[in-house]
Parts: sequence; C-alpha cells; structure tokens
Amino acid sequence: MPSIQDQIKEIEDEIHRTPYHKGTQHHIGKLKAKLAKLKEESRKKKTGVSGKAFAVPKGGNATVSIVGFPGVGKSTLLNQMTEAKSEVGDYQFTTLKIIPGVMEYKGARIQMLDMPGLVRGASKGRGRGREVISVVRSSDMVLLMLDVFETNLNLILEELNESGLRLNQKLADIVDTKKDRGGINVFTTTKLTKIDTEMVGELFKEWGYINADIVVRENVNEDQIIDWLAGNRVYIPAILVLNKVDLVTKDYVKGLRKKLKGWRFLSISAKEGTGLSRLRKKIYDTLELIRIYMKPQGKEADYGEPLVLRKDATIGDVCDFIHRDFQKKFRYANVWGNSAKFPGQRVGLTHVLIDKDVVTVVVRK
Repeated sequence: MPSIQDQIKEIEDEIHRTPYHKGTQHHIGKLKAKLAKLKEESRKKKTGVSGKAFAVPKGGNATVSIVGFPGVGKSTLLNQMTEAKSEVGDYQFTTLKIIPGVMEYKGARIQMLDMPGLVRGASKGRGRGREVISVVRSSDMVLLMLDVFETNLNLILEELNESGLRLNQKLADIVDTKKDRGGINVFTTTKLTKIDTEMVGELFKEWGYINADIVVRENVNEDQIIDWLAGNRVYIPAILVLNKVDLVTKDYVKGLRKKLKGWRFLSISAKEGTGLSRLRKKIYDTLELIRIYMKPQGKEADYGEPLVLRKDATIGDVCDFIHRDFQKKFRYANVWGNSAKFPGQRVGLTHVLIDKDVVTVVVRK
C-alpha cells in the first residue's frame, strides 16, 4: 500500500501531465478532490510543527501580518508605521522572530507583525514556514510586500495557498442537506459557466457524500467547491505594496504593473517614508473598521475615544466590548447617525451600526 505522500505525489504528477480542457475537466476535478483529501489526512496525522512555535498575543483592534521574502524591508516598514523597534539590516534573514508594533489611525490601534521572510517550501516547514503561516492565518489582514527587484508574487501566493490561506476571496455560497436516501441532487440558483452540475455531484461523491441535496448559489469553479468541502480554509483580505521605489524610475514601476496584472499595488519607500500615508489609509479601509461614539444617558457624546469595531457590528457587539454582563442586563439602546431612521432611535441588540454612529446603551441596574 503506497504511503500518503506517495499517493499525493502520484496524483500531483498526473494533474501536471494532463492537459486541462473541457474533455479532461471532470477527471482533473476529481483528482484535485482526492488530492485535497489526502493532504488533509496527512496534515491530521502530523502531531504538530517542529521546533518552538511563535507566540504572538493579539493586541489592538485588528492584526495585520506583513508577509514577504527576506530582505524586502518589512522591518523598516514596521519601524516607520509603528513605535516598534524591529532590527533592520542590509542582509537577509535579519528577523528570526515575529516583532509586533501598533499603528494608530483614526482612533484605531492596529497591530502590525513583522514576520520572518517567507521562502520556497515554507508551507512544508522550510524556514519555520509552518509556524510563520500559522500566525498569518490568525490575522485579520495580510500586507504582501515585494521590492522592485524581486517581484515573484506567485511564489508567495503558492505557499500561502498550499497552507489553506485564501486572499481576497470568500467561502463559496453552497448549502448541503444530508439525507438517508435518494443519492446526490444538485440544484442551482444561478447559471454555472465554469463547471456543470454533474461535476459538482462528482466532487461531493469524492469527498464521501452519498445522499444529499446540494444547492449552489453562485457561479463557482472546482477549486472553490473543494475548498468548501475541506472546511478549513481561511479567507483573509490582502493588499500588495511594492517597496524601494526610490531606487527605480516611474517607467520601471509602470512596467511592473503589467507584470503583476490582476494585483493593484501601492508604491512605497519604507526607508524614505514615501507613500506611507496612503498605505495607512489603505490598511484602515481594507480592515473595514468603524468608529462608534458612546453617549452616557443625559450627557454629551465622547468624541475623544471611539469604540473601534468591525464593519456590520451590532449593538450586541458594543455591549460585549463594554462589559460581559451588558447583554444580560440590556434594556434598549438609542442611536444617532446614519444607521438610525431618526435621531435617538430606540433599537435592540441586533441593530447594525455604521461608522460614526453615536450610541447610548441602557441596562437594568
């Protein structure tokens, strides 16, 4: 019986040598499903990563991981954007541990992490890659960092993708209902142009489904379905920055925009401080943070120190932020701002707030 690793290699080799077209799509899709299952089985058999794991306590209102090759300027950027003091050098692998810093912007405290440089094979553990990526998986945003002389973004994306990270994507909108009999039935609420319903059913069968109703609510491909079946992918927003632009011409940067087609990037010089104001705003906007101002009963609103929450936060989230007992004692809240139908509207725990709303929470004594 071949080992799991041998089976993985055999399937990977078959996928690589099989040309992808309409006639082979079903075959390759089933191979991908088998491969994902084997990799998940292999991951579960591993007792853990070797060596001492990174321990980074979360801080601030959100966490951003700075990910890039060694020597691209991650430490310099952290020192410029925060009050951290990450060691900076003109040689690679300066950072051998994760250094946190806090960026303050519009009342938000955003934790930024200077990560050890990512190298080829990181997803398999090379260069402590598994430990590094495990921290990235728990962050709220990824800041991909390249420099103008090393723009192999695909290598970084491949390592992150192999580790179950999906950047600027979302979980496919699929609903499954398992049954006792009847086989697999696939229903759609939209037209599928990348795969057909037969292939959807085949992928679910490869994953062990026997009897189920599957409802696909968006135009997905086979990789999105496999990710949905795996159930352990992490979906994180990401932005791309290109560092050291002070060392090249504008025409050179323009050429890189063609090379990095599909990715819009911010041009910066961490060393010179160029473009960092735009970067701060981009980070804040990408995290989709909102500011909520609290107004004690009978008093003026406190505009000095807002509560910083995530987009679509509710009154219940405000209560949890203030005190763990506030939801239990909650009576009602008054809201002023864009989420209110009229100033001072009385609302309940499920009311969704908008940036700059003013809130009064009333609880039982």
